[in-house]
Amino acid sequence: MLSLLFLSLLLSLALKSEPVPTYTYHSCPNTTTFAPNSTYQSNLNSLLSSLSSNATSREHHNATAGGRDPSTVSYGLFFCRGDVGTKDCRECVQSAVEDVRNRCPVEKDAIIWYEQCQLRYSNLSFFGALDETPTIYLWNTADITEKERFNQLVEDTLNEATAEAAKGRPGGEKFAMRTANFSRFQKLYGLVQCSPDLSSEDCNRCLQDSVSKLPSCCYGKFGGRVISPCCNIRYEVYPFFNLTAISPPPSTGLTPPPPSNTIAKQNTEGESDISYVIILAIVVPIAVCTVLLILAICILRRRAKQHNSIEPENVGDDEITTIESLHFDFAEIEAATNKFSLDCKLGEGGFGEVYKGTLANGQEIAVKRLSKSSGQGVEEFKNEVLLLAKLQHRNLVRLFGFCFEGEEKLLVYEFVPNRSLDNFLYDPNVQRQLDWAIRYKIIGGIARGIMYLHEDSRLRIIHRDLKASNILLDDNMSPKISDFGMARIFDVDQTRGNTSKIVGTYGYMSPEYAMHGQFSVKSDVYSFGVLVLEIISGKKNSSFYESDRGQDLLSYAWKLWKAGTPLDFVDPKLESAYSEDEVLRCVQIGLLCVQEDPEDRPTMTTVVLMFNSYSVTPGQPQQPAFYVRTSEPEHMMPAAGLNFDHQSTSNQLPLSVNEASITDFYPR
Repeated sequence: MLSLLFLSLLLSLALKSEPVPTYTYHSCPNTTTFAPNSTYQSNLNSLLSSLSSNATSREHHNATAGGRDPSTVSYGLFFCRGDVGTKDCRECVQSAVEDVRNRCPVEKDAIIWYEQCQLRYSNLSFFGALDETPTIYLWNTADITEKERFNQLVEDTLNEATAEAAKGRPGGEKFAMRTANFSRFQKLYGLVQCSPDLSSEDCNRCLQDSVSKLPSCCYGKFGGRVISPCCNIRYEVYPFFNLTAISPPPSTGLTPPPPSNTIAKQNTEGESDISYVIILAIVVPIAVCTVLLILAICILRRRAKQHNSIEPENVGDDEITTIESLHFDFAEIEAATNKFSLDCKLGEGGFGEVYKGTLANGQEIAVKRLSKSSGQGVEEFKNEVLLLAKLQHRNLVRLFGFCFEGEEKLLVYEFVPNRSLDNFLYDPNVQRQLDWAIRYKIIGGIARGIMYLHEDSRLRIIHRDLKASNILLDDNMSPKISDFGMARIFDVDQTRGNTSKIVGTYGYMSPEYAMHGQFSVKSDVYSFGVLVLEIISGKKNSSFYESDRGQDLLSYAWKLWKAGTPLDFVDPKLESAYSEDEVLRCVQIGLLCVQEDPEDRPTMTTVVLMFNSYSVTPGQPQQPAFYVRTSEPEHMMPAAGLNFDHQSTSNQLPLSVNEASITDFYPR
């Protein structure tokens, strides 16, 4: 606690020095470009000069440049953070203008974010329009104690700031900052801001939406940010803004009261030093004892959870009540699926059939009807469902509940309308619907979903069967990971496991798992790397060997990377309509994930950080792991004692929507 206080003091002193414009992120989709020396470029240069010159006297400015021809008009604005002075605002905008010319040399639409300012231009008018795409997430990787209380304090503090910012200030700025007490020695600092051209209603909507997204990226983290074209929010445990620039409202949060009125009255000149010494002498030992007590409780709870996971039959009545709250009546599911009619059938996989259904309240669902040969007991089935239901993340298919009646075992999931990724990625008729912006969003969403399974969920889960057909796409083409039928739960401190039965899909399995039965979080990282390379190239790893001169997809990607021509790896269907920086970064991360040695692969937390922050430089990949391909998976030569589950590795039945099944849980 004292070390955190000391760190905060050092950061406060550092922030008193003159701030230097600090680059955060940029976005310039390569979908609309202009020719060099064109009329549009001339107008854009005039626009940027206008923005740069107006930064000398204003903290925000809108500008338009161009003649009567709409195709040559450019629109732009900048705004500086509300606590930044005129001089620092001018320097930031001037830096942004020069920087965006280099990062987005021929794009008509660009946004660049700095710590102190934001600059945007486009060939289409965006003034006063609410635009939340792209949305960027940044966070401090360190975890704080008492995550739930801290997360609630962050939400309350930023919501208060949102209400103030939406009202606007006399100069038109929509900006607010707040401080709140998390503990006696630790404060929370929050800041929110909207683009000044937004209406109060749109500002409020944008900020509230950003606050609601924080838990999915930054739950329990020391600091977090959500930035978009129209608004941004940020919180830290140190003062990252100028506390004296604008007088904020009184601090929120609970501050412990003085020990007594007597001590408070003694706070007079000549006696204050003594009273503070007395207070510290009382508070510090209490704080230390409290921390030790919390640690002891956490250890005892962890041991209790381990004991319960080994003996699931000892679940108490309260827990069973929670399980039963997830139960659906068979008659209800039967009615929702029209008695499991063929018209409602979405597909069939190795673990059962999938049906679309509509509940009486209009809720669309996907029902997984597990095969009757599953062999699980009632209590085991219910306990596993309860654990699955606790997995809540926007990039995971959500489990609503279950039905267990007689020989029927049903799992009820949310319905995801846009089928699975492989239907788009490998079908020439619809492949063009996956432009680069969608592919990049899919890659990032999958990464966040896997990171949640590995690090942020209540359980550490290894999926073991990540592939394109297990990635479902919602109506916004956002990815949702499905089919946990082969997943394994790890203890919090467990790093790897072994098995004599290999399950998964050929082409996605890491070499140490396929050949030796060793699996870990790095096995999923390998599968993710293969998936990334497939999404970039539009080609399937398992079939690439037959059509591309004897090279598999990984070796082909490595060959191009080593030759310095990685852009040749991109799907030709994209027709150069992509961001070269994003593609290069994705290829590099994909190759890092498929390294032969698991220790050389990054964790998913590092992967997400590399996607979200260009200040993090990925390492240089080495030659990835390769397989010796044969015509059938059965011809592989696994280590002695290993058995392949051919039902899982062989070709599946026709692809289906919501292909999901119950997790294969094992005692820890």
